Amino acid sequence: MTKLLFIVNEDRFLLSHRKDIVLEARRSGYDVTVVAKDTGQLRTISDMGFRVIDLPVDPTGMNPVNEMRTLGFLLSLYRREKPDIVHHVGLKNILWGGVAAKLLNIPGVVDAVSGLGGLFNDGENTITKVVLRIIRYSNEREGVKVIFQNDEDKTIFLNAKAVRHDQIEFTKGSGIDLEEFRYTPEPKTEPLKILFTARMVKEKGVTDLIDAANMLKDRYAGKVKFLLCGRLAANASAIAENYMLENCDGDYICWMGQRDDVRQLLEQSNIMAFPSYYREGVPKSLIEACAIGRAIVTCDSVGCKDVVDDGVNGFLIPRCSPQALADRLVTLIENPGLRRQMGMNGRKKAERDFSINDVIDTHMKIYDRLS
Repeated sequence: MTKLLFIVNEDRFLLSHRKDIVLEARRSGYDVTVVAKDTGQLRTISDMGFRVIDLPVDPTGMNPVNEMRTLGFLLSLYRREKPDIVHHVGLKNILWGGVAAKLLNIPGVVDAVSGLGGLFNDGENTITKVVLRIIRYSNEREGVKVIFQNDEDKTIFLNAKAVRHDQIEFTKGSGIDLEEFRYTPEPKTEPLKILFTARMVKEKGVTDLIDAANMLKDRYAGKVKFLLCGRLAANASAIAENYMLENCDGDYICWMGQRDDVRQLLEQSNIMAFPSYYREGVPKSLIEACAIGRAIVTCDSVGCKDVVDDGVNGFLIPRCSPQALADRLVTLIENPGLRRQMGMNGRKKAERDFSINDVIDTHMKIYDRLS
Protein backbone atom coordinates (compact mmCIF):
# COMPACT_ATOMS: atom_id res chain seq x y z
CA MET A 1 0.00 0.00 0.00
CA THR A 2 1.36 3.45 -1.00
CA LYS A 3 2.18 5.48 2.10
CA LEU A 4 1.03 9.12 1.95
CA LEU A 5 1.89 11.76 4.54
CA PHE A 6 -0.41 14.78 4.31
CA ILE A 7 1.28 17.83 5.91
CA VAL A 8 -0.90 20.86 6.68
CA ASN A 9 -0.33 23.81 9.02
CA GLU A 10 -3.41 23.36 11.21
CA ASP A 11 -5.97 20.65 11.84
CA ARG A 12 -8.88 23.02 11.22
CA PHE A 13 -7.57 23.90 7.74
CA LEU A 14 -7.48 20.21 6.87
CA LEU A 15 -11.11 19.89 7.95
CA SER A 16 -12.29 23.00 6.11
CA HIS A 17 -10.23 22.77 2.91
CA ARG A 18 -8.73 19.29 2.37
CA LYS A 19 -10.95 16.75 4.12
CA ASP A 20 -12.52 15.42 0.91
CA ILE A 21 -9.09 14.83 -0.63
CA VAL A 22 -7.73 12.71 2.22
CA LEU A 23 -10.99 10.78 2.43
CA GLU A 24 -10.87 9.96 -1.27
CA ALA A 25 -7.16 9.06 -1.07
CA ARG A 26 -7.98 6.56 1.66
CA ARG A 27 -10.90 5.15 -0.33
CA SER A 28 -8.52 4.77 -3.29
CA GLY A 29 -6.21 2.56 -1.26
CA TYR A 30 -3.58 4.99 0.02
CA ASP A 31 -2.28 4.64 3.58
CA VAL A 32 -2.90 8.22 4.72
CA THR A 33 -1.40 9.88 7.80
CA VAL A 34 -2.36 13.48 8.60
CA VAL A 35 0.36 15.68 10.09
CA ALA A 36 -0.97 19.00 11.41
CA LYS A 37 -0.63 21.45 14.27
CA ASP A 38 -3.17 20.53 16.91
CA THR A 39 -5.47 23.49 17.60
CA GLY A 40 -8.04 21.30 19.28
CA GLN A 41 -9.43 19.43 16.28
CA LEU A 42 -6.77 16.81 15.64
CA ARG A 43 -8.93 14.39 17.62
CA THR A 44 -11.75 14.99 15.14
CA ILE A 45 -9.48 13.85 12.32
CA SER A 46 -8.41 10.85 14.36
CA ASP A 47 -12.07 9.96 14.95
CA MET A 48 -12.49 9.89 11.16
CA GLY A 49 -10.12 6.90 11.19
CA PHE A 50 -6.88 8.64 10.24
CA ARG A 51 -3.58 8.24 11.99
CA VAL A 52 -2.58 11.74 13.11
CA ILE A 53 0.69 13.38 14.17
CA ASP A 54 0.99 16.78 15.86
CA LEU A 55 3.14 19.18 13.79
CA PRO A 56 5.37 21.63 15.71
CA VAL A 57 5.02 24.65 13.43
CA ASP A 58 4.40 28.36 13.91
CA PRO A 59 2.28 29.05 10.81
CA THR A 60 3.01 32.79 10.67
CA GLY A 61 6.15 33.27 12.81
CA MET A 62 9.71 33.79 11.59
CA ASN A 63 11.76 32.84 14.64
CA PRO A 64 14.85 30.99 13.31
CA VAL A 65 14.90 28.59 16.27
CA ASN A 66 11.28 27.58 15.66
CA GLU A 67 11.89 27.22 11.93
CA MET A 68 14.84 24.89 12.48
CA ARG A 69 12.74 22.93 14.96
CA THR A 70 10.10 22.38 12.27
CA LEU A 71 12.73 21.33 9.73
CA GLY A 72 14.32 18.95 12.24
CA PHE A 73 10.95 17.44 13.07
CA LEU A 74 10.13 16.81 9.41
CA LEU A 75 13.55 15.29 8.77
CA SER A 76 13.08 12.92 11.69
CA LEU A 77 9.50 12.13 10.66
CA TYR A 78 10.34 11.36 7.03
CA ARG A 79 13.36 9.29 8.03
CA ARG A 80 11.23 7.23 10.43
CA GLU A 81 8.08 6.90 8.32
CA LYS A 82 9.72 6.39 4.91
CA PRO A 83 6.67 7.66 2.99
CA ASP A 84 6.19 7.07 -0.72
CA ILE A 85 4.51 10.48 -1.15
CA VAL A 86 4.51 13.61 0.99
CA HIS A 87 1.87 16.25 0.30
CA HIS A 88 2.78 19.70 1.66
CA VAL A 89 -0.01 22.27 1.97
CA GLY A 90 1.03 25.88 2.57
CA LEU A 91 4.23 27.81 2.03
CA LYS A 92 6.00 26.93 5.27
CA ASN A 93 5.42 23.20 4.85
CA ILE A 94 6.54 23.44 1.23
CA LEU A 95 9.69 25.24 2.36
CA TRP A 96 10.90 22.87 5.10
CA GLY A 97 9.11 19.74 3.96
CA GLY A 98 10.65 20.13 0.54
CA VAL A 99 14.17 20.33 2.00
CA ALA A 100 13.56 17.26 4.17
CA ALA A 101 12.10 15.31 1.24
CA LYS A 102 15.08 16.11 -1.00
CA LEU A 103 17.71 15.31 1.63
CA LEU A 104 16.04 11.96 2.31
CA ASN A 105 15.18 11.27 -1.34
CA ILE A 106 11.44 10.80 -0.76
CA PRO A 107 10.12 9.41 -4.09
CA GLY A 108 7.02 11.59 -4.51
CA VAL A 109 6.40 15.19 -3.43
CA VAL A 110 3.22 17.24 -3.89
CA ASP A 111 3.41 20.94 -3.00
CA ALA A 112 0.07 22.78 -2.80
CA VAL A 113 0.52 26.55 -3.06
CA SER A 114 -2.72 27.73 -1.44
CA GLY A 115 -1.80 31.42 -1.61
CA LEU A 116 1.43 33.19 -0.71
CA GLY A 117 -0.03 35.19 2.17
CA GLY A 118 1.33 38.28 3.85
CA LEU A 119 4.99 37.45 3.17
CA PHE A 120 4.56 38.26 -0.53
CA ASN A 121 2.03 41.08 -0.11
CA ASP A 122 4.60 43.83 -0.69
CA GLY A 123 6.37 42.14 -3.56
CA GLU A 124 9.90 40.83 -3.74
CA ASN A 125 12.27 41.33 -0.81
CA THR A 126 15.24 39.61 0.76
CA ILE A 127 13.13 37.08 2.64
CA THR A 128 10.99 36.13 -0.35
CA LYS A 129 14.13 35.70 -2.47
CA VAL A 130 15.63 33.33 0.11
CA VAL A 131 12.36 31.37 0.37
CA LEU A 132 12.15 30.91 -3.40
CA ARG A 133 15.82 29.88 -3.62
CA ILE A 134 15.28 27.19 -1.00
CA ILE A 135 12.21 25.93 -2.84
CA ARG A 136 14.16 25.96 -6.09
CA TYR A 137 16.82 23.78 -4.46
CA SER A 138 14.17 21.35 -3.19
CA ASN A 139 12.36 21.14 -6.53
CA GLU A 140 15.47 20.48 -8.67
CA ARG A 141 14.68 16.79 -8.85
CA GLU A 142 12.19 14.36 -10.32
CA GLY A 143 9.00 13.21 -8.61
CA VAL A 144 7.78 16.69 -7.67
CA LYS A 145 4.39 18.20 -8.56
CA VAL A 146 3.38 21.74 -7.58
CA ILE A 147 -0.31 22.66 -7.49
CA PHE A 148 -1.19 26.32 -8.04
CA GLN A 149 -4.56 28.02 -7.64
CA ASN A 150 -3.88 31.23 -9.57
CA ASP A 151 -1.62 32.42 -12.37
CA GLU A 152 0.13 35.12 -10.33
CA ASP A 153 1.60 32.63 -7.84
CA LYS A 154 2.62 30.35 -10.70
CA THR A 155 4.40 33.22 -12.44
CA ILE A 156 6.35 34.12 -9.29
CA PHE A 157 7.63 30.54 -8.99
CA LEU A 158 8.44 30.29 -12.69
CA ASN A 159 10.33 33.60 -12.75
CA ALA A 160 12.37 32.47 -9.74
CA LYS A 161 12.95 29.07 -11.40
CA ALA A 162 11.46 27.50 -8.29
CA VAL A 163 9.35 25.22 -10.49
CA ARG A 164 9.59 23.73 -13.97
CA HIS A 165 6.70 23.82 -16.41
CA ASP A 166 6.45 20.03 -16.37
CA GLN A 167 6.02 20.06 -12.57
CA ILE A 168 3.00 22.38 -12.61
CA GLU A 169 -0.55 21.30 -11.86
CA PHE A 170 -3.57 23.57 -11.42
CA THR A 171 -6.83 23.62 -9.49
CA LYS A 172 -9.21 26.56 -9.17
CA GLY A 173 -9.19 26.74 -5.41
CA SER A 174 -10.00 23.98 -2.95
CA GLY A 175 -13.32 23.17 -4.57
CA ILE A 176 -16.84 23.11 -3.20
CA ASP A 177 -19.42 20.37 -2.71
CA LEU A 178 -22.14 21.64 -5.04
CA GLU A 179 -24.69 19.29 -3.47
CA GLU A 180 -24.08 20.63 0.01
CA PHE A 181 -23.81 24.26 -1.14
CA ARG A 182 -26.91 24.40 -3.33
CA TYR A 183 -28.26 27.51 -4.99
CA THR A 184 -30.64 29.19 -2.54
CA PRO A 185 -32.72 32.28 -3.34
CA GLU A 186 -31.87 35.10 -0.98
CA PRO A 187 -34.28 35.80 1.90
CA LYS A 188 -36.83 38.58 1.52
CA THR A 189 -36.87 39.49 5.20
CA GLU A 190 -35.35 42.61 6.71
CA PRO A 191 -32.79 43.69 7.64
CA LEU A 192 -30.80 42.91 4.50
CA LYS A 193 -27.67 41.02 5.56
CA ILE A 194 -24.15 41.60 4.23
CA LEU A 195 -21.79 38.77 5.18
CA PHE A 196 -18.01 38.66 5.58
CA THR A 197 -16.25 35.38 6.47
CA ALA A 198 -12.51 35.27 7.21
CA ARG A 199 -9.96 35.49 9.98
CA MET A 200 -9.83 38.92 11.57
CA VAL A 201 -6.70 40.08 9.76
CA LYS A 202 -6.09 43.56 8.37
CA GLU A 203 -5.20 42.34 4.87
CA LYS A 204 -8.51 40.50 4.70
CA GLY A 205 -10.14 43.93 4.55
CA VAL A 206 -11.80 43.88 7.96
CA THR A 207 -11.17 47.53 8.79
CA ASP A 208 -12.11 48.61 5.25
CA LEU A 209 -15.46 46.84 5.58
CA ILE A 210 -16.13 48.45 8.96
CA ASP A 211 -15.23 51.86 7.53
CA ALA A 212 -17.55 51.30 4.55
CA ALA A 213 -20.35 50.21 6.87
CA ASN A 214 -19.96 53.36 8.94
CA MET A 215 -20.14 55.48 5.77
CA LEU A 216 -23.57 53.96 5.12
CA LYS A 217 -24.87 53.94 8.67
CA ASP A 218 -27.01 57.07 8.53
CA ARG A 219 -28.71 55.76 5.39
CA TYR A 220 -29.16 52.10 6.26
CA ALA A 221 -29.15 51.61 10.05
CA GLY A 222 -32.10 49.34 10.85
CA LYS A 223 -32.42 48.30 7.20
CA VAL A 224 -29.04 46.58 6.73
CA LYS A 225 -26.92 44.43 9.01
CA PHE A 226 -23.22 43.66 8.55
CA LEU A 227 -22.21 40.20 9.78
CA LEU A 228 -18.49 39.64 10.36
CA CYS A 229 -17.81 35.96 10.84
CA GLY A 230 -14.35 34.71 11.81
CA ARG A 231 -11.87 34.11 14.57
CA LEU A 232 -9.11 36.33 15.85
CA ALA A 233 -5.66 35.58 14.44
CA ALA A 234 -2.22 35.43 16.00
CA ASN A 235 0.00 37.00 13.34
CA ALA A 236 1.47 40.50 13.17
CA SER A 237 -1.41 41.94 11.13
CA ALA A 238 -4.16 40.45 13.29
CA ILE A 239 -7.00 42.73 14.34
CA ALA A 240 -7.08 43.21 18.11
CA GLU A 241 -10.08 41.98 20.04
CA ASN A 242 -10.53 45.43 21.58
CA TYR A 243 -10.85 46.96 18.11
CA MET A 244 -13.55 44.46 17.15
CA LEU A 245 -15.49 45.01 20.36
CA GLU A 246 -15.27 48.80 20.09
CA ASN A 247 -16.28 48.97 16.43
CA CYS A 248 -18.98 46.30 16.30
CA ASP A 249 -22.16 47.31 18.12
CA GLY A 250 -23.78 43.88 17.78
CA ASP A 251 -26.72 45.39 15.91
CA TYR A 252 -25.72 47.26 12.74
CA ILE A 253 -22.22 45.75 12.68
CA CYS A 254 -22.10 42.35 14.35
CA TRP A 255 -18.88 40.40 14.96
CA MET A 256 -19.92 36.78 15.34
CA GLY A 257 -16.54 35.16 16.02
CA GLN A 258 -15.72 31.66 14.78
CA ARG A 259 -18.75 29.85 13.36
CA ASP A 260 -19.29 26.36 12.00
CA ASP A 261 -22.56 27.17 10.20
CA VAL A 262 -21.21 29.24 7.29
CA ARG A 263 -23.53 27.61 4.77
CA GLN A 264 -26.58 28.55 6.82
CA LEU A 265 -25.26 32.09 7.26
CA LEU A 266 -24.82 32.39 3.50
CA GLU A 267 -28.35 31.15 2.92
CA GLN A 268 -29.63 33.79 5.34
CA SER A 269 -27.57 36.59 3.73
CA ASN A 270 -28.11 38.81 0.69
CA ILE A 271 -24.60 39.97 -0.25
CA MET A 272 -21.05 38.74 0.31
CA ALA A 273 -18.52 41.52 1.01
CA PHE A 274 -14.90 40.38 0.98
CA PRO A 275 -12.48 43.32 0.46
CA SER A 276 -9.34 41.18 0.89
CA TYR A 277 -5.97 42.22 -0.50
CA TYR A 278 -4.21 39.28 1.15
CA ARG A 279 -2.39 37.06 -1.36
CA GLU A 280 -5.13 34.47 -1.51
CA GLY A 281 -4.99 31.22 -3.44
CA VAL A 282 -8.65 31.25 -4.40
CA PRO A 283 -10.72 32.17 -1.32
CA LYS A 284 -13.09 29.40 -0.32
CA SER A 285 -15.46 31.92 1.23
CA LEU A 286 -16.01 33.43 -2.22
CA ILE A 287 -16.44 30.02 -3.85
CA GLU A 288 -19.08 29.17 -1.24
CA ALA A 289 -20.89 32.46 -1.91
CA CYS A 290 -20.87 31.69 -5.65
CA ALA A 291 -22.33 28.24 -5.09
CA ILE A 292 -25.12 29.51 -2.83
CA GLY A 293 -25.86 32.28 -5.34
CA ARG A 294 -24.88 35.54 -3.67
CA ALA A 295 -23.66 38.69 -5.37
CA ILE A 296 -20.11 39.51 -4.26
CA VAL A 297 -18.06 42.65 -3.74
CA THR A 298 -14.36 41.91 -3.51
CA CYS A 299 -10.99 43.41 -4.41
CA ASP A 300 -9.31 43.21 -7.79
CA SER A 301 -6.52 41.29 -6.09
CA VAL A 302 -4.71 37.97 -6.40
CA GLY A 303 -7.09 35.04 -5.98
CA CYS A 304 -10.24 37.11 -5.42
CA LYS A 305 -10.44 38.20 -9.06
CA ASP A 306 -10.41 34.52 -10.09
CA VAL A 307 -13.86 34.12 -8.53
CA VAL A 308 -15.60 37.34 -9.60
CA ASP A 309 -16.18 38.49 -13.17
CA ASP A 310 -16.72 42.21 -12.71
CA GLY A 311 -20.31 43.16 -13.37
CA VAL A 312 -21.36 39.54 -13.94
CA ASN A 313 -21.49 37.77 -10.59
CA GLY A 314 -20.30 40.69 -8.49
CA PHE A 315 -18.06 43.72 -8.47
CA LEU A 316 -14.28 44.12 -8.28
CA ILE A 317 -13.03 47.20 -6.44
CA PRO A 318 -9.57 48.69 -5.86
CA ARG A 319 -7.78 47.39 -2.77
CA CYS A 320 -7.93 49.46 0.42
CA SER A 321 -10.86 51.54 -0.82
CA PRO A 322 -13.72 51.73 1.70
CA GLN A 323 -15.47 54.36 -0.44
CA ALA A 324 -15.49 52.13 -3.52
CA LEU A 325 -16.76 49.27 -1.35
CA ALA A 326 -19.52 51.44 0.05
CA ASP A 327 -20.55 52.61 -3.42
CA ARG A 328 -20.82 49.08 -4.80
CA LEU A 329 -22.72 47.89 -1.75
CA VAL A 330 -25.25 50.69 -2.30
CA THR A 331 -25.71 49.51 -5.89
CA LEU A 332 -26.50 46.00 -4.71
CA ILE A 333 -28.62 47.06 -1.74
CA GLU A 334 -30.81 49.19 -3.98
CA ASN A 335 -31.13 46.67 -6.83
CA PRO A 336 -32.55 43.30 -5.76
CA GLY A 337 -32.99 42.22 -9.39
CA LEU A 338 -29.28 42.79 -10.03
CA ARG A 339 -28.39 40.80 -6.91
CA ARG A 340 -30.58 37.94 -8.08
CA GLN A 341 -29.06 37.87 -11.57
CA MET A 342 -25.50 38.07 -10.22
CA GLY A 343 -26.29 35.28 -7.79
CA MET A 344 -27.51 33.00 -10.58
CA ASN A 345 -24.43 33.86 -12.64
CA GLY A 346 -22.26 32.99 -9.66
CA ARG A 347 -23.91 29.61 -9.33
CA LYS A 348 -23.22 28.87 -12.99
CA LYS A 349 -19.58 29.83 -12.47
CA ALA A 350 -19.32 27.56 -9.43
CA GLU A 351 -20.72 24.64 -11.41
CA ARG A 352 -18.30 25.33 -14.24
CA ASP A 353 -15.11 26.06 -12.30
CA PHE A 354 -15.22 25.08 -8.63
CA SER A 355 -16.58 21.56 -8.20
CA ILE A 356 -14.84 19.57 -5.48
CA ASN A 357 -15.06 16.52 -7.75
CA ASP A 358 -12.69 18.15 -10.24
CA VAL A 359 -10.22 19.03 -7.47
CA ILE A 360 -10.32 15.50 -6.07
CA ASP A 361 -9.85 14.00 -9.54
CA THR A 362 -6.76 16.15 -10.14
CA HIS A 363 -5.22 15.07 -6.84
CA MET A 364 -5.87 11.37 -7.38
CA LYS A 365 -4.26 11.53 -10.84
CA ILE A 366 -1.19 13.22 -9.33
CA TYR A 367 -0.91 10.60 -6.59
CA ASP A 368 -1.30 7.79 -9.10
CA ARG A 369 1.47 9.20 -11.33
CA LEU A 370 3.81 9.50 -8.36
CA SER A 371 3.07 6.05 -6.94
